Amino acid sequence: ESVREKAWKTYESLSAVDGALAYNKKKKETWGVCIFIVAIDLDEMTFTFTELLKSISISVCTFFQFLKEVDVNMDTVSTKVDSTVSRLKKKYDVLLALYHKFERTCGLIYLEQPSSEISAELSSVLVLKNYWITFLLAKGKVLQVEDDLVISFQLLLCVLDYFIKLSPPAMLKEPYKSAVTAVTVNGSARTPRRGQNRSTRTSKQIDTDTKVIEVLCKEHDCNLDEVKNVYFTSFIPFLNSIGIVASNGLPEVDVLSKQYDELYLKNKDIDARLFLDHDETLQPDVTACSQLERTPLKNNPDEELNLILPQTPVRAAMNNIQQLIMILNSATDKPSDTLIIYFNNCTVNPKDSILKRVESLDHIFKKKFAEAVGQGWAEIGSQRYKLGVRLYYRVMESMLKSEEERLSVQNFSKLLNDNVFHTSLLACAVEVVMATYGRNASQSDGTSAETDLSFPWILNVFDLKAFDFYKVIESFIKAEPSLTREMIKHLERCEHRIMESLAWQSGSPLFHLIKQSKEREGQTDQPEPPSTLHLPLQHNHTAADLYLSPVRSPKKKAPPLGATSTPDGQPAATPQTQKPQKSTSLSLFYKKVYLLAYLRLHTLFFRLLSEHPDLEPLIWTLFQHTLQNEYELMRDRHLDQIMMCSMYGICKVKNVDLRFKIIVSAYKELPNTNQETFKRVLIREEQYDSIIVFYNLVFMQKLKTNILQYASNRPPTLSPIPHIPRSPYQFSNSPRRVPAGNNIYISPLKSPYKFSDGFQSPTKMTPRSRILVSIGESFGTSEKFQKINQMVCNSDCQLKRSAEVSAAPKPLKRLRFDIEGQDEADGSKHLPQESKFQQKLAEMTSTRTRMQKQKLNDGSDTSASEEK
Repeated sequence: ESVREKAWKTYESLSAVDGALAYNKKKKETWGVCIFIVAIDLDEMTFTFTELLKSISISVCTFFQFLKEVDVNMDTVSTKVDSTVSRLKKKYDVLLALYHKFERTCGLIYLEQPSSEISAELSSVLVLKNYWITFLLAKGKVLQVEDDLVISFQLLLCVLDYFIKLSPPAMLKEPYKSAVTAVTVNGSARTPRRGQNRSTRTSKQIDTDTKVIEVLCKEHDCNLDEVKNVYFTSFIPFLNSIGIVASNGLPEVDVLSKQYDELYLKNKDIDARLFLDHDETLQPDVTACSQLERTPLKNNPDEELNLILPQTPVRAAMNNIQQLIMILNSATDKPSDTLIIYFNNCTVNPKDSILKRVESLDHIFKKKFAEAVGQGWAEIGSQRYKLGVRLYYRVMESMLKSEEERLSVQNFSKLLNDNVFHTSLLACAVEVVMATYGRNASQSDGTSAETDLSFPWILNVFDLKAFDFYKVIESFIKAEPSLTREMIKHLERCEHRIMESLAWQSGSPLFHLIKQSKEREGQTDQPEPPSTLHLPLQHNHTAADLYLSPVRSPKKKAPPLGATSTPDGQPAATPQTQKPQKSTSLSLFYKKVYLLAYLRLHTLFFRLLSEHPDLEPLIWTLFQHTLQNEYELMRDRHLDQIMMCSMYGICKVKNVDLRFKIIVSAYKELPNTNQETFKRVLIREEQYDSIIVFYNLVFMQKLKTNILQYASNRPPTLSPIPHIPRSPYQFSNSPRRVPAGNNIYISPLKSPYKFSDGFQSPTKMTPRSRILVSIGESFGTSEKFQKINQMVCNSDCQLKRSAEVSAAPKPLKRLRFDIEGQDEADGSKHLPQESKFQQKLAEMTSTRTRMQKQKLNDGSDTSASEEK
């Protein structure tokens, strides 16, 4: 009754708003959405999500889209509803991706019309139903993380393996038929009878049956050891726990379905059995869930669309994992000989403390992973941690080599004995592994879906402050050239989240640094003066600089920025009058925050106020002033909250009609935004409300005098617009123009490898055919390629390195296409006994390495948006 009453009030309020025609046309759908919203808010869900969809005849995708339209007012849909919908959507995305994969896989395993000797009970429909419901039951019982695509798929492979071994070979296609036959020949009990003891049968299977699971893993590019681990630690205990009675070697569907019913009614969410019936409520909306991409991204709208279907979510996830494993196969779980030399060169040898830290964090990670995923998954967590450790040692060695080259020293005692540095570096390595495995199904269409194990989960596990973690990100990316584009973007997104909010949480070292900076020169000092904003964001600072950056009180001298040269690695005591040096980490952090803040503002401004270009510098000046002088407003809040308030405040004082409702509507459409940002803003301790309340009670009260100055004849001095460089480690989505005055574009490398039989092999494209070039027209004749070669070869343009180092910049030699059988990529000499293939391979590797280094060092090239 309480749900009905409140839902009706919500329905009436929606029907009364401006432009409510859509709601009046969709009365049944609107009423259903209102009931859903209120039932969640009041914790009175007396129906399941699927039952609701059925009753209003709407699909999952359409429901989510309509709910988004209904949420025009900030108070219609609460953050509680938002999080519930987010959970449902992620679960649906994973189930949809897995079901499609399941259907395709079964089609590859089973004959469509097996021979007449197979009984009707073993028809493909019955087999599918058995498999899928067993999988759903296993997933629901042993997995706490509902949206983990990779673990769910590994569990699905275990289910497939179990049933394939129970299937008569006459039903199976190759190579599964041979695998099952081999298992039978080896003496395994493959044809159980109704009365046979399950535990006896299962134990025999465990002892001998790995042929089928090996075939499954090979066919799906899946790691065999991981799947076997899931099989023995989670799937077999699940089978034993449900006690299904076997009938002709197959569990009875009714028994399985009844157990799944209990799970489904308890969760009150999606009845995933309906995928088997291709039920309309679970069918993806072609327009809402389209995964088509347009390539290149900047085509002329009048041109013919070039649509390319991306990889399926499961295939993309498996490829990313295999690529990571291939990279780390050559790495070790222990420090390399090179690292040991670095450790021995230290004044205080850090080896023992490093090994002890790695071991203790292993136990912590394993425990926390099992708590998050399920107790049966502790070993899987340990496997992932060990991959992270390999990457940690690999990147540490690369960093130290770079530092040695940069500083011409070998004693890194202070850095290598810094606990925070090591914890951050290890956390970053483990985060890369977790993000590779944690790919959610909906990430295939470019959205930023997160799982329960997503960043900042790792910070809580390692008890690490976000500001400390931020210091290692850029150096980590530069030290590991084999990181995929997705991982680089993921780490950059982690950096953005830290700058937006995580570094501004109470207890963050950031506030101590800012306070110290203010004390350094009295209140006149600033973390980063606005006068430097127009300068390029060029810096030579590495992780070593940032972790050893001065953070001492005025009574002590700050430690040196590079590797320490003092015997004990400790700063010497100095007179009390000594002022601390300016913090490098704080200065660089503020530069990056200003850049991110302006890019966010510019994007939102372009959507809302493009007709008032004169307002942008005013809004930016207020925004920048707040971050610099009223930084306490950022405590436990979000950068975007200050941005929206700055925009609203300036529009108010300049008599431009822009309501918060319009601001947040546009804000919701920006990438990487969360509705909680404007629905739940800290007002005062433990009290939260909407952004409008925050503006009225907090922001305006604090900045009223400053805001009113913009209405006067003498407004404040405008802050310079930050210089917008290309990200120092961002790959471009769009084809990049070759700077030679000719219309030549080079497309970025995309999904270059397929992993099979443990080797990397290019898929479909050779290294030369991967270079896709457009000169403004469609082409296919050799004359046009010759024209391109001629233009490139005749070009006088030389790519120059950015002047980051004191030495004179060394231009790259001109790249030439293959002419008359010769490839002069870098003009290097080769031994006469080398084959042409070896020569070409060496040239390509050398050129690619130098181009990557140039791209990483070139921080002030062409302008680019924050998110590409």
